[in-house]
Amino acid sequence: MAVAAVTEDHRRSKTALFLLACGWAGAAPHWVDAGRNLIPAITLAFVLGGYGLQAVLSSKWRVGSHLLEEKQQSFIDDSLPKVDILVAARDEESVVKRLVRRIFSLNYPEEKLSIWIIDDGSQDATPKLLEALQDQFSRLNVIRRSRGEGGGKSGALNSAFKKGTGDWLFILDADAQFQEDLLKRLVLFAEEGGWSAVQLRKSVVNANYNFLTKAQAMEMAMDAVLQQGRLGLGGVAELRGNGQLLKRSVLEQCDGFNELTVTDDLDLSFRILAVGESIGILWDPPIQEEGVETLPALWRQRQRWAEGGLQRFFDYWPVLISNKLSFSMRRDIAFFFLLQYVLPLVSFFDLLISLFSRSAPTYWPLSFVAFSVSGLAYWRGCNAQSEGPDLPQPNFGNLIMAIVYLSHWFIVIPWVIIRMAILPKRLKWVKTNHRGN
Repeated sequence: MAVAAVTEDHRRSKTALFLLACGWAGAAPHWVDAGRNLIPAITLAFVLGGYGLQAVLSSKWRVGSHLLEEKQQSFIDDSLPKVDILVAARDEESVVKRLVRRIFSLNYPEEKLSIWIIDDGSQDATPKLLEALQDQFSRLNVIRRSRGEGGGKSGALNSAFKKGTGDWLFILDADAQFQEDLLKRLVLFAEEGGWSAVQLRKSVVNANYNFLTKAQAMEMAMDAVLQQGRLGLGGVAELRGNGQLLKRSVLEQCDGFNELTVTDDLDLSFRILAVGESIGILWDPPIQEEGVETLPALWRQRQRWAEGGLQRFFDYWPVLISNKLSFSMRRDIAFFFLLQYVLPLVSFFDLLISLFSRSAPTYWPLSFVAFSVSGLAYWRGCNAQSEGPDLPQPNFGNLIMAIVYLSHWFIVIPWVIIRMAILPKRLKWVKTNHRGN
């Protein structure tokens, strides 16, 4: 499948139209009599909230295939497919040594494993560390790109994708941490389930650092619960970058990673659907990573996620509404688009009109239901068994803290959409810094 021909001007015009539509939707109930202006929000609360509730309650914990007994180990190893491990690393001196050592400690036949680290124009000690690691690990392949070579993380991954020959690609971020048996269990889960891609649950290793990292740990658990529930209802799951396993033949159908997006994982999720393939979610074992520790870092990260997430809807909407996808998939995508992007923007305009007209907001019932469903997903996720770091306890205080934290999307989404609609944009990939603690 060829990458859709998109330009920033096209995305800008579509964003402007979307902004106007949501502005009208946020203002329209204020023109209706007070007795009827809550009808749109209450109707959507029942429809969208009901679907979200179904997703949370139908979520089932998928655990990777446990290794067979040692006497059968040689049989398993003989049947395992070849895997290329790809890591795009830019200025990762604090974590790259640990990552490489962990990769080479994986319990997977070494003749079926190819490791590729892409030094994407690092300006710190990463290049020297990789040279030393190549002396220590002869099977380590290092690709070096210049700082301005283009394509961002997607370009870096494509440079290794073209050189590898594995049946599967395992994508890791430089701060990834994992169990020694993770790859074997992940590959067996993918092949047994007939998946074309699998995303591991993300687990935050520094959850106890401060309230932001604790909230992100709960957010990752909530996200996995919702994704598993969506699959259970016939909907779709999405890739999350770190800890994603991809079938090479399917990635070839998608023409590799899209270099015209700031979120390669979210973009690829829709392109995999477009070629008729499916994505699975694995709860255990998880991929472990650092949560961002400051508000400025969170702000930068979430802006990128919001922008890339919205871009893909504008780029692939003809496929998303076509019969290439089942009705349940189209319904799922539409409902979560409304919850993730429309609700925050409509609520922003609703509040703005309320302040100017000195009237009560009209979309609060929908927001209340959305936060309530999120709270239930938090509770279910943090109560589940985890092979990774301990999840925060879902007590009343932590649930309230996590729900309040989740409201940052009601600031990030409107800001990003307004910026995308008004300001000219050049694609810019902003990495998340890792401390390695």
